[in-house]
Amino acid sequence: MATQDMKCECFACNVPSLDTLRIEKVNGKTGSDFSIPESLKSLVDIETSTQQSKIIIKDNAVLEKPLQIVNIHTEDNETKTCTEIVLGKNAQATLLYCDDSLPKGESKVEHNINVVLNSYSKFSFYKLENVNNNTSIASDLTFDLFDNSMLSTYFITLNGGRLNNSILVNFVSEYAEADINGLYLMDKEQSVETQVKVFHKSNNCKSTQLFKGILDDEAKANFLGHVLVDYNAKNNIAMQTNNNILLTDKAKVNTRPVLEIYNDDVQCSHGATTGQLDENALYYLRSRGIGERTAKMLLLTAFCHSVLKKCNVESLRDGLSSMVEKRLNGDLSYDNPYKITL
Repeated sequence: MATQDMKCECFACNVPSLDTLRIEKVNGKTGSDFSIPESLKSLVDIETSTQQSKIIIKDNAVLEKPLQIVNIHTEDNETKTCTEIVLGKNAQATLLYCDDSLPKGESKVEHNINVVLNSYSKFSFYKLENVNNNTSIASDLTFDLFDNSMLSTYFITLNGGRLNNSILVNFVSEYAEADINGLYLMDKEQSVETQVKVFHKSNNCKSTQLFKGILDDEAKANFLGHVLVDYNAKNNIAMQTNNNILLTDKAKVNTRPVLEIYNDDVQCSHGATTGQLDENALYYLRSRGIGERTAKMLLLTAFCHSVLKKCNVESLRDGLSSMVEKRLNGDLSYDNPYKITL
C-alpha cells in the first residue's frame, strides 16, 4: 500500500486536531514526498531513508511546532527502524513517536532510538502505542544528557499484543534533569514490559519516574526500574514510583524497583503498589448516589490523570484523556471491543 494512500486523520496518534511536522513511515519506509518547510530549514536538519531517520535540532533553535514520526503497520511484516536525534546547545523541541496499525496483520517491530541533549537543551519525547493484538513492538531507547539539559518523556500504551520498552537515561554531566513517565492499559492476553535504567554519573542531577498501569482479563505487565548513583556523583536526587490496578484475579503485574547507590550525598526513594480499586473511595462515591460503573470510571480516570496532566501539548493532552476514557469504556478497539471490564 503506497504511503500517499495512508494519509488519514486516524494516524495522527488518534488526535485529529494535532498540528505537527509529520514524517510517515509505512512498514518502515518513508514517503518520498516529505520535505522540511522553508521556515524550519534554519532550525532543523532531517534526513530520512528506509528504516532510518536522523534529526538534528540546531544550536539555539526553538521548535514551536512538535515533530512527529508516525509508524504505520499495515500487513504481516518484520520491521526494524533506527532513529537518531541530536539537540544542539540551548535548543528546544518536542517529538511524538507513534505506532499505529490497521486492524489485521501480524507485525513484529523493532525500534532503536538514540537521543543526545547537549548543554541547556530541553526535549519532550512522547512514545504512543496503539496497535492491534497481533502486533509486537520492542523498543530500545537511550538518552544522553549533558550539563543543564532537561528531558521529559511519556510512554503511553493503549493497545497491543506484546510490547516492550527498554529505556536508558545517562547523566553525562552535571545539573541535568529527567522526568520519565508512563501509562499502560492492557486487557485480554496482552503483555507489556517496561525497563527503565537511570545512571547518575555526575553531580547535581535529578531524575523522577512515574509509571502507572491498569490491567484487565489475563493481561500481564512487568516493570523494572533501576537507578544507579555512581561513587563520585554527589548531590543527586532520584525518585521512582510504579502503581498498578488489577481488575481481575487473572491479571498479573511483576514490579521490581531497584536502587543501587554508591554515594551518601543523595536523596533517593522508590515505591511500588499493586492492588484493586480503593473500596473506601468506591463506597464513598456510591453513597453519594453515583452508579457503580460511573464510580469505577471516575476512580480509574483519576488514577491515570497524574500522568496525563504532565503533557505539555494541549491538544495532545486533551486527545489522550479522551482516548484513555474511551479505552476504559471499551470504545477504542480494532475488530473486537477489547474492553476493560467495569
